[in-house]
Parts: sequence; structure tokens; C-alpha cells
Amino acid sequence: QTRSLLGVFEEDAAAISNYINQLFQAMHRIYDAQNELSAATHLTSKLLKEYEKQRFPLGGDDEVMTSTLQQFAKVIDELSSCHAVLSTQLADAMMFPITQFKERDLKGRGLDQILHVINAKSQTFLFSLLLSVSLQIKAEVTEDVYTSRKKQHQTMMHYFCALNTLQYKKKISLLEPLLGYMQAQISFFKMGSENLTEQLEEFLTNIGTSVQNVRREMDCEVENMQQTIEDLEVASDPLYLPDPDPTKFPAHRNLTRKAGYLNARNKTGLVSSSWERQFYFTQGGNLMSQARGDVAGGLVMDIDNCSVMAVDCEDRRYCFQITSFDGKKSSILQAESKKDYEEWICTINNISKQIYLSENPEEIAARVNQSALEAVTPSPSFQQRHESMRPAVQSRPPAARTSSTGSLGSDSAALSALSLDSLVAPDTPIQFDIISPVSEDLPGQAKSSGQLGRRTNPFGESGGSKPETEDSILHQLFIVRFLGSMEVKSDESPDVVYETMRQILAARAIHNVFRMTESHLLVTCDCLKLIDPQTQVTRLRFPLPNVVLYATHQENKRLFGFVLRTSGGRVESRQTCICYIFESNNEGEKICDSVGLAKQIAFHAELDRKASEKQKEIDRVKEKQQKELNKQKQIEKDLEEQSRLIAASSRSNQSSTEGQFVVLSSSQSEDSDLGEDGKKKRESEA
Repeated sequence: QTRSLLGVFEEDAAAISNYINQLFQAMHRIYDAQNELSAATHLTSKLLKEYEKQRFPLGGDDEVMTSTLQQFAKVIDELSSCHAVLSTQLADAMMFPITQFKERDLKGRGLDQILHVINAKSQTFLFSLLLSVSLQIKAEVTEDVYTSRKKQHQTMMHYFCALNTLQYKKKISLLEPLLGYMQAQISFFKMGSENLTEQLEEFLTNIGTSVQNVRREMDCEVENMQQTIEDLEVASDPLYLPDPDPTKFPAHRNLTRKAGYLNARNKTGLVSSSWERQFYFTQGGNLMSQARGDVAGGLVMDIDNCSVMAVDCEDRRYCFQITSFDGKKSSILQAESKKDYEEWICTINNISKQIYLSENPEEIAARVNQSALEAVTPSPSFQQRHESMRPAVQSRPPAARTSSTGSLGSDSAALSALSLDSLVAPDTPIQFDIISPVSEDLPGQAKSSGQLGRRTNPFGESGGSKPETEDSILHQLFIVRFLGSMEVKSDESPDVVYETMRQILAARAIHNVFRMTESHLLVTCDCLKLIDPQTQVTRLRFPLPNVVLYATHQENKRLFGFVLRTSGGRVESRQTCICYIFESNNEGEKICDSVGLAKQIAFHAELDRKASEKQKEIDRVKEKQQKELNKQKQIEKDLEEQSRLIAASSRSNQSSTEGQFVVLSSSQSEDSDLGEDGKKKRESEA
């Protein structure tokens, strides 16, 4: 019964411990939140006090706003003090009692472990007493049993007392923290009510009225601005057109002042140049320019008595050239539309005649309007060439080539001075999707490799035949999306890739082609593979030696492309270059670095292979020479042996001749004595 009752009390003590731990965590969150609120309130008051030290570019010295925020800072500072007092009261009245109960009364109950130890010792001593025979040992064991039983009994009584006391302490530990929390909150609210005086209430009422007035003023201003925006949108509708029709929106030819953005041509080499977009404006008889971020403009050229004329640029339209009066300085500029183009030429013509110095410049400018018209007429050859380069959306298929003049990335991105015809083959269709395998463009490559339509594991695990890239020491996989490909005429400059990117993206935008095929690009030391992520089938395969150029876009690092040199194409028996453009997940530079690393590894492997073949050839020559030398030595040895045999045989022939003569004479005498039978027997023995 005692043990059963003890088990119930211990189970109750464990439940109390679990519940108190949860309650402690909740109260600790309240305490932490109050500390955070106190610190945040104090920081807010500090920032409001520092407002008068701030220097806002549009704020000015608003004394009313400064004094109002100072008053708010004072009130919030008092509230911060109240929050700090509340945090201290919560720590003393709420957290301290429950922490003491949790740490001392719940975790300090070690009597149950001591009781188990004493009980085990008592059982051991009792067992020793039963086995003892000697009287002395029996007396000692008896004393130990007595002591252990006494300690066990005392410990049990203290343990039972602690379990009984825990029921009362449970009620105290639950009520004391709650009582302290409520008293702290009541004290906090009392301090708040004391601080919120009638004067403060009047101050808050005035501030609320001021806020409503400011809000009404803002709404009125927003309404006026919205009406102004609508009026400006209606009046500025023609300005949204990139190249408005000159018949509907004629150019003003009697201007003596002009400002706007122009593209200036800068020489970067003997035959190369770049274009830079800047803001240009006229000031008296000077042409000024101002770059982005500059405080003021700088002098470009003195245009008094200058000459201006329309020029024909290979890669740009709406270009004109300004030449100073002494002919030592000239500048080629490009306007953004035909209207701006004509107005700039007319304005500079008017300024060059010093019309701006007259009392009525508009009337005098009207007189020279005819000459300005002649200067802005573009040459037919340039107009025809430009119209042939413009994409026809209605008549051409979606794979048609486009040559939109918009720059890729930002307005300041400059193309190379190479013309479009020198970079991209004319009338080249753009392939927006992976429609057919590489063998369509590379007839001699993909069919012989046998890799198209075969499943490929990009991680090098194969269940059947051995893949050709198994021996490659480089395997890198990237997720890419195919944007398009087209034939190009050059593979010597990254500008080819940049121009192809520009044309493919422009063509996608014009023809509303938004679908992109996602693939896995596998880079190895042998080739580049486009693998279907679902079926692991190789879609395209590009031999690494044929990849002659690769580059990442200068601004959008997600775009990258490479040029593949192959044999065959639209014109047989010549090499063609096809540029493939992809989009990756911010890995364009990594992919280019990986391709460069693969080409380096392949190059060094080729050098090692050639060196190995050369060494094998040298070894074969040495082995052949050694065989010839051994054969020569063997021939000499055989000749020497043969000469020795000939000398020995000549000596043996001389001695045998003399012996035959003696033997013959003796044999004849014996034959005469033996008779006929003896002769036959000797012949047989001989």
C-alpha cells in the first residue's frame, strides 16, 4: 500500500513539474517581450530627439515639426521609464517565485535516488549477515544493517514529507507569480494615468487635428497632380512613339535652341568605333553635353559658322555630322527619331548662321528652312538598305531574322563597329526551339557519333554500352534554356555572340515567342551535350574542338552563347558557323569557365597524346636499329664460324689422303689371302 501510494504521489509530482515548466516558459516570454518593448520605446524616444540634428535636402528648418517631435519624445521617454519599472517588477514579483520553485523544489528532489541507494545497501548487508559464520563479522554486519535501516527510515520520512509539502508549494508557486504580474500591471497603468494629464490630452487632440488637415491637403494635391498627369498624357501622346510619322508630326525647322539625348560615335581603333548615349543641349553658339550623374554640362564644340550634314553610317540611321568652322574638329551624332534628326540639323544650321543673335530669330530661321530640308534628306541607298534590314512581322514566318536596332541590356551598351552583314549572314532564319537533332545542321557529325536518341546518364552510370565520355575527367552539369540559334559569318570576336543575342531576343519579342526548352548542359573534355531532363536522351551534341568561340553577355550574366564551326550548311563544300544562345540560372560565367577548362584539358591531353606517339615512334626506330645491328652481328658470327669449318675440313682432307694410301695397300694384301668370302665380309664391314 505504501509503495502504491508513493507511486501516485510521484506521478503527481512529475505532472506538476511538466506543467510548471510550460508555465515558466510562457511567463518568461512575457518578461522578454516587456524588456524588448522597454528597449524599443527608449530607442524611439532617442531617435525623435535626434530629428533636429538631421539635414533633409527638401525638409528645410521646420521649427513646428521639430518642437512637436520633441514633445512626443518627452512623453515617450516617460513611457519608456514606466516600461522599465514594469520589467523590474515582473522580474521580482513574477519570475523570481516560479524560478525558485522550479529550480529548488522540483529539481532539488533527490531523496528518491538516495532512498534507492540506501535500500540496496541494506539488502547487501542483510545478505552478508545471513552468510556470516564468525561472531566478530556477524557483529559488524549487524551494526551495518542497523545503520542502513535507520537511514532508510529517516530518508523515507523526509521524502514523504517533501511529497506532502509539494502539494502546498504547488498552490503557492501558481498564485504568487500571477499575483505579482497583476500588481505590476496595475502599478504600470496607474503610472500611465498619472502621466496622461489634461495638458497632454489637449496636445494630442491638436496633433490629431493637424494630421487631418495635412491629409486633406495631401488628397487635394494628389487630385491636382492626377489631373495634371492625365492632361500631360493626352498632350504627350505623340512623344511616346519612338519614330513618329513626319507627315503627322512635322519637325520644327525654325528652332534656335534644342535639347535631348543623342548617341555620339567614338573612335576606338583604326576601323572600330563605339556609340555613347548622352544628353546634349545648345547654349548660345555652343553645343554642350552632360553625362549621367554630372552636375553641369561640358563644351563639345563651338557651332558658330559650323557645317552640318546628314551622313550614311553602316550600322546606324538618323546620323549627322557637325564640323567646326576651321575643319579641325568634327563629331558624328545619331538622333533617336527622324523628327529629332531633322530638328537637330535645322537648329544647328540656324545657330551656325548666328540667327540666335537677331531680335526675331524665328522669322530669319524660316528663310533658311529650305536649305535645312535639303540637308536632312537621306540618300536612297541608305534608306533601301535600312528598310531591307527591318523585320517584316506580317509576311515573314516566326523563324525570320530580325535586326532591331535596340541595344541589349541598357542604352549605353555599345556594339562593335563591324556591320551587321559582317557578323550575321543575311536572310538567316532563327531557330527558336530544338526541333531537329544536330544532324540537320551537321550532317557528317551526329550520325557518325551515334549519340542522338540514346539515353545518357549525366552522372556517368551506364547499364549497357560504355559511353564515350566515361573516360573524361571533367563532368559538369548545368540547367539551361535554349533561346535560339542562327548562322553567323564570323567567329573571331565576341561581338558575334552579343549581336546574335540581341537579334534572337528582339525576334522573340517581335514574334511573341516566349516558350523556352529547358535542358541539362553536360560539359566534358570531348563534347557539350544537351540532355532531356525527363528522359535523359541526348538532344544535341557539340564536339568540343568545333566550339571555337564562347562568351557571356556583358550586363546580363544569365545569357551566354557559343559559336560552332561545322562543315556543310546552306552552301556545300564550305565551313559554316552557327551561334547558339542559352539562358542559365546566373551561371553564364561558370559555364564559359567550364568550357574553357574543358578545352584546356583537351588541349593538354592532345599534346600528351602527340608526345606519346612521338616517343613510341622513336622507340620503334631504336628497336628496328637494334634488330638490324643484332642481325649484322649474327651474320658476321656465322661467316667466322663457316671460315673455321672450312679450314678444319681442308686439314682433315690432307690427313685422310695419306691414310687411305696405307690402308689400301694393306687391305689388298689381306684380300688376296682371304679369298672371295673374306672380300665380301670386309666390304660389308666397310
